[in-house]
Amino acid sequence: MKITIYDVAEKAGVSISTVSKVLNNQQVGKKSKEKVLSAMNELKYKPSVLASALTGKRTSTIGFLLPDIANPFIAEMARQVEDRAHERGYNLVICSTDFRSEKEEHYVSLLRQKSVDGFIFAGGFKNRNVVMELLKENVPVILLAAEPHPNLTVNTVTVDNFVGGYEIANYLISQGHKNIAVIAEDATSSQERIRGYKQAMQDHNLYVQDEHIMICNSSVEHAQKLTEATLDTPNPPTAIIGANDLLAIGILIGAREKNLVIPQDLSITGFDNTLLSKCCDPTLTTVDQPIQSMCSQAVDILLAEIEGKHNTRQKILVLPKLIIRNSTCEVY
Repeated sequence: MKITIYDVAEKAGVSISTVSKVLNNQQVGKKSKEKVLSAMNELKYKPSVLASALTGKRTSTIGFLLPDIANPFIAEMARQVEDRAHERGYNLVICSTDFRSEKEEHYVSLLRQKSVDGFIFAGGFKNRNVVMELLKENVPVILLAAEPHPNLTVNTVTVDNFVGGYEIANYLISQGHKNIAVIAEDATSSQERIRGYKQAMQDHNLYVQDEHIMICNSSVEHAQKLTEATLDTPNPPTAIIGANDLLAIGILIGAREKNLVIPQDLSITGFDNTLLSKCCDPTLTTVDQPIQSMCSQAVDILLAEIEGKHNTRQKILVLPKLIIRNSTCEVY
């Protein structure tokens, strides 16, 4: 026999409306909530998400679109978002888009059919129109660790990528490096990091060579190939900035293929301060993003909009922190 909400109410000794409030994460007394949850557990009651959606109720489900689950920073972000969502009583549906706009559109459409309560777009997203359509339909949306497109008013929690790019370039310049290259993926966050790098070079009256700004896909292999190619040029860089830690690993491998000693022959930096940066040899100079704080804020802001507690869209810009390790050194 199928267990219903009426059975739960009878078992808990509360009204049906109290059970409904618990199921929809609405305000209810602590003791009543404990009784309802205990009765649900004892009866093995599982509420129908589809039924909730059809009656216009919240499904307590968030759609989380991320560009590349293979990137350690993105993977850690997914874990932190899931942990915070779970703490708040929400489930997470994760979709990896591979930086492809058509996959973003497909997954958003699919998740809309499943009546998710809101969306988190993490890292680089391509399809601005998808986000605009969600906003027009008043669907709660937040961008996490992603630069908002111009003229797009949307909730955002991101690190100041311009400052991060500036600080890491400025540090390399302070170590005597003048010929500095960058390897970055095609993402708005990377563009801001490159802009910061360019500004630091300009502030020190250093020339930025166009061929030293290299755009690649998000793979270690591509970063390695670009590194080997630039090291074969007549005027190779003395330092290479990886726009994230994963690309920095590719740079490290490429340098070793050319029999260079790191950091004596080539200084290498990353961005994100992932586990990779602490485990590689030598350990990686990088830029830290306070990922746990950023993810918690993103979930809380989204849920405030979903639950009708906050209607003003927020843009939170977090300052990065330079982490100096063993992959860089002074050059003479």
